[in-house]
Order: sequence, then structure tokens, then C-alpha cells
Amino acid sequence: MSTRTTVTRRLAVAAAALALSLGVTACGSDGGSTSSAASSSASTTGTGSAPKAHGDITVFAAASLKETFTDLGKKFEAANPGTKVTFNFGGSSALATSINSGAPADVFAAASPATMKTVTDAGGASGEPKTFVKNTLAIAVPKGNPKHIAGLKDLTAPGVKVALCAKEVPCGAAAQTALKAAGLNLTPVTLEQDVKGALTKVELGEVDASLVYKTDVQSDAAKIDGVDFPEADKAVNDYPIAALAKAPNKDGAAAFVAYIQSPEAKQALTAAGFQAP
Repeated sequence: MSTRTTVTRRLAVAAAALALSLGVTACGSDGGSTSSAASSSASTTGTGSAPKAHGDITVFAAASLKETFTDLGKKFEAANPGTKVTFNFGGSSALATSINSGAPADVFAAASPATMKTVTDAGGASGEPKTFVKNTLAIAVPKGNPKHIAGLKDLTAPGVKVALCAKEVPCGAAAQTALKAAGLNLTPVTLEQDVKGALTKVELGEVDASLVYKTDVQSDAAKIDGVDFPEADKAVNDYPIAALAKAPNKDGAAAFVAYIQSPEAKQALTAAGFQAP
């Protein structure tokens, strides 16, 4: 074999090897770009999505929210598979005391800003509480209104037994504001620790009337009647809600608070007699 032939073959082999190397590099470059783009897309999706609700969510809420929140809790669970909402309903002041004492809870919905303030002042809220509804008082009376009560003044008539919420409870504080606006002094036969307790006294026939929220009169319309009075406009309660700083389920708490402020929840709350904030 001549020297020229040998050189020619060597050049051909080198050219082929170079072409193969360039082809592999190009393929590697394309694959790497595709992988990088996919990784970037996945990363964006993961970081850009809002936190998903998951697990158990414990909500401490004012007693007057019981019917509406129970229904909204079921809707929230249906929209967020894998969640379980547990409610603790009661007087807002008692709930606030429990939260400040370390009771495990994710969300607090109070019936007054003053009650919520006891939690925020103790550093118990995560972020600024948001007012999501308002509520006003009405007089609850037995069906047929046997004492013919037409306003606050009738509650002071001889022989009329009245139940009020304790003054440290939002419904009790509102009642005192309304009575003061009417220039009346009223001595109740019982002071209850939440609005449902005051309502139950009327249901059982133990009192002739009680001062409760309009929403309670509406939800219990099958058992009691309600009487509106003008001084109620002087005692409107704002209802704030907040995720709690020590919430065991922070994502769930944030998701539930956001849901309560959603159009769907607002529609349900106003249908129950609450007022928009």
C-alpha cells in the first residue's frame, strides 16, 4: 500500500470520527436544553401555586356562627379532599381565653373586634384579622309573642323575664350598648355565656324574651319569633377572622380564612342574615 493511500485513509477515519463527535455533542446539547426547560417549568409550577389545604383544621368560632360555619365547613372539605374541619363553637371571650392559654387551634372567628384584640395583643394571630361580616341584635320571644313585646322598653315591664348574655360576651356587650342607647336599665333573670344559651332559655319557655342576634332568630324561626328594635343600629358587631400564630396546620388555616372571605362564603353568610362588612 502506497504512502498516499495510507494518508488518505487516515484522513477519512479522522473526519468520520469528528463528525460522530459533533453529532453526539449536538444530541447531548438538545437533550440537556429540554431537561432544563422541563425542570424550570416544574419548579415554576411548584413555587407559583398557592398552598394547598390538607389535613385537620381546627376552627374556634363564635356560637352565632354555628349553623353557617358548619355548612361552609362541609363545602370546604368537599372542595379540598383530604381535609377535615373541626369546630369549637362558644362564647368569643371564652374561646379567646382558651387560645391564649395554649389550646391548639388554627383559626379564630370572633363576634367582636374587642374579643379578637385579646388574642392579637397576646401575639396569637398570624397577620391582621379581617372583618368578614357584621351582625345586629333582635329580641327573641316564644312563638306568638304571648307578652306582646314590641321593643326594648317592654322588656322592663313587671313580670317579664329576660335572658341576656354576660357583658363580657360580645352579644352581652352589644345588649348593654343598645339598652344604654334606649336609656333603660334592665335586670335579667339569667346571664348566659354565649348567645345560644340565651336563645335556648326562650325555646324552653324559661324566659319571656332574650336579646340575641338577628341571625339566631332567623336560624331558629321554627321555634321562636323575633322582634326588631331601632336601638339595635347602635350596637352592630363586626366579626373578625384570623389564622393563629401557633396553628398546627398553617396552610390549612390560611386556606380556610381565605375561603370564608370568598364570594361563595359571603353569599351563604348574608343569606343567613349576616351583613356584609
